[in-house]
Amino acid sequence: MDRRRFITIAAAGGAALATTLKPLAALAAEPVAKAKGPLLLNRIGPSASQIFIANADGTNERKLIDSGTLDFNASFSADGQWIVFTSERDGLGNANIYRARADGTQAERLVDSPNVDDAGVLSPDGSKLAFVSTRDGLKTNIWLKDLKTGALKNLTGVAGVQGDPMLPDGFFRPSWSPDGQWIAFSSDRNTEWKGHHNGAGWEHTQELSVYVIRADGSGFRQVATRKDYCLGSPKWSLDGKRIVFYETKSEYTYWVLRPDLLPQIDSQIVSVDVATGERIEHTSGPGFKISPQFVGAEEIAYRRKGGAGEGLYSTAPGKAPVKIPGLRTPSWSPDGKQVIYEKFTWRGWKQNQPLFSWDADREYRYSDVWPAFSKDGWMVLTAKGDDSSVDIMRADGSERKRVFNVSKDGGLDMGLVKRGLAGAFFPVWSPDGEWIVFGLGSWFTERGKGGAKLMRVKRDGTGAEALTDDSVFNAGFPSYSADGRQIVFRSWFGEGHDYDKMGLRILDLETRKIRDLTHGYDNLPIWSPDGSRIMFTRGEKIPNSIWSNFDIWTIKPDGTDLQRLTTHPASDGHAVWTPDGKQILFNSARNGYRDEAPHYDMTFQPYGQLWVMNADGSGQRQITDSLWEDSTPQYVPR
Repeated sequence: MDRRRFITIAAAGGAALATTLKPLAALAAEPVAKAKGPLLLNRIGPSASQIFIANADGTNERKLIDSGTLDFNASFSADGQWIVFTSERDGLGNANIYRARADGTQAERLVDSPNVDDAGVLSPDGSKLAFVSTRDGLKTNIWLKDLKTGALKNLTGVAGVQGDPMLPDGFFRPSWSPDGQWIAFSSDRNTEWKGHHNGAGWEHTQELSVYVIRADGSGFRQVATRKDYCLGSPKWSLDGKRIVFYETKSEYTYWVLRPDLLPQIDSQIVSVDVATGERIEHTSGPGFKISPQFVGAEEIAYRRKGGAGEGLYSTAPGKAPVKIPGLRTPSWSPDGKQVIYEKFTWRGWKQNQPLFSWDADREYRYSDVWPAFSKDGWMVLTAKGDDSSVDIMRADGSERKRVFNVSKDGGLDMGLVKRGLAGAFFPVWSPDGEWIVFGLGSWFTERGKGGAKLMRVKRDGTGAEALTDDSVFNAGFPSYSADGRQIVFRSWFGEGHDYDKMGLRILDLETRKIRDLTHGYDNLPIWSPDGSRIMFTRGEKIPNSIWSNFDIWTIKPDGTDLQRLTTHPASDGHAVWTPDGKQILFNSARNGYRDEAPHYDMTFQPYGQLWVMNADGSGQRQITDSLWEDSTPQYVPR
């Protein structure tokens, strides 16, 4: 059965973001043919995952569940007879919840929707499932399902519990009390959007507190919080009197996503008395500690993530760490004798790998980053999965050719290239399809330290030439004018915040003169197909705040008629025109994280989902809903 679904969001009209989220029901189960060209997108997430089980001391490790896709976030039932886990076996990007016997057999689906369903845990008597879902609003909430009647209840998406609907917050990682009366969870409800590095950065940090609520929806209250900190993955003590969680600085919820920064940060394992709020720190010292769980009356087991000390630890004196390479999200059996976990594979996906689609008329396919199409139907992209060189190919991935080889001709620090911080980025076609222009140099966090220049090369790989001098400024993200005579690009100067020196510039290809178009924290300019407007992402300081807000703007090529298309307090950006110029595809964080940030690996903005809007900013609607970062979209033209 083809389970592709469609999610839409009703437009509020105009460019303002007062949109109302209204997911539609599943459409026809088996559409005959796709009426529209595929959507290409890049997904930053693992390519496969298997669930393993071992003795608590690490011996007798064995694979328990492997659907050939992604299986993860497993937990035991209270009687130890069942395993509940999340799986994408129904389509990559479509997370549903399953359970299986403790030996991995008799797998059955418990929760099925086109939205994200994750982090399921069974009640102590096995009659109910608490889980995280983005159904009914596209933001994460804690839901309950009665496994006998099938009845569903949204516990947190209700008045008095749900935070400000305009903020990108959510509810995560539910945990049942031993008596089955209460559910603990983490949430960043009513916390403002804040970027890293004192609020100036693009990526979102996460400030979580710990809450409890009764299974009938009453008694909601906060039990632990700390300003500018992230408190996550709460679990109850065996007697139900305490809740244990990890605690780290909110700023570190960005650092933990970067392998180079992870070894430099720490967290501690903390518990509180549910009745009195009495606080105990059970650990100290370096290391990022996560996934705590009581495995005895006093003993707490947890994972240390990253670095040489990675492994499973215990608060019991003298207990040696358990080293199981590559494990994630451990969960111990009720008797503490076994541990279940998953291991991710990051081998990458093939170009045009089918993905779960939310549109009955359009296939979704994986692509390497920033695909763009010529008028004769050839695609160009950055081969970031390789060495960030420039490749061209047919839309189906055939006849692939390398037209600029970074390893051979780039002259870049290959260490930075390997880390994704340097390369040949954002290649685009000239209108006549004869040239490809791109930026070559240092990117992202390295842009203020290293140079980058505009390059162009003929479609056959010859004639490579520099268009700008990388010793003057970091130039990137170029785009041709409709007549092919000019190129707009982003200019960046050093590490400071002198926005007058930064902004968008336009290069005249005949005279090689450069003129200023904008001054500010502007990026990713793209000329509309008809040449009438230039779209870009702008970061602006929020009034009376220390951090920036990123939104999508357009401007005429002569610098007049500046228009703002998005206004949400979360970041909107990475926008591209659709081939016909009538719509804009973009990445948005407005619905927040799908999980606690510290559980992610090797990604920077896992909350980012894809949206589409009309060229004037109206009709904004979400078109992906996965646990992973979806980015660099483009429709394949017919």
